[in-house]
Amino acid sequence: MTKTGTNAIARFEPLIQQWFLRKYSQPTHIQEIAWPEIACGEHLLITAPTGSGKTLTAFLWAINQFLTGQYSAGARVLYISPLKALNNDIERNLLTPLAELKALAAEKGLDFPRIRVQTRSGDTPAAQRRKMMNHPPEILITTPESLNLMLSSKGGQAGLGGFKTVILDEIHGVINSKRGVYLCTAVERLVPLCG
Repeated sequence: MTKTGTNAIARFEPLIQQWFLRKYSQPTHIQEIAWPEIACGEHLLITAPTGSGKTLTAFLWAINQFLTGQYSAGARVLYISPLKALNNDIERNLLTPLAELKALAAEKGLDFPRIRVQTRSGDTPAAQRRKMMNHPPEILITTPESLNLMLSSKGGQAGLGGFKTVILDEIHGVINSKRGVYLCTAVERLVPLCG
């Protein structure tokens, strides 16, 4: 492991370090490179093969920020993918490490913050969409089209303020299309809402 890699996981809270090293033993190459940049607040384009840990690379620092209190309750992380099926998988794949981290914290007698993960798409029932607007989840997973719909209403905009992290996935699949325009304009519209 490079010196950067050794330092990469050391930047995280001890609870996250312990969980990560138990589960994976060491960071992947992309994690070694990306985590120091993410921790410094840099914008990144991460490209790596499937199974290289890109998703965890993108989310783990945000989870660390919730744990340290840098991110408080309410929507703070936005994940956008053009693929509804991928969004549902991401939600399931986030719930497992969150449950494991919460269990490890309980084992150590530590508090673990409430981190709700919810998906919003065209298939989300109206009652659940309203609930999300009134009580935004800490991690919101959505599509470019659903994000634009939320940005088009005052109620939707109210639930979109305060994002600290935006993760765009599978952008190569939409960037040269109408959906890519939806994605780019939605992210531009988010900036003034989030400060």
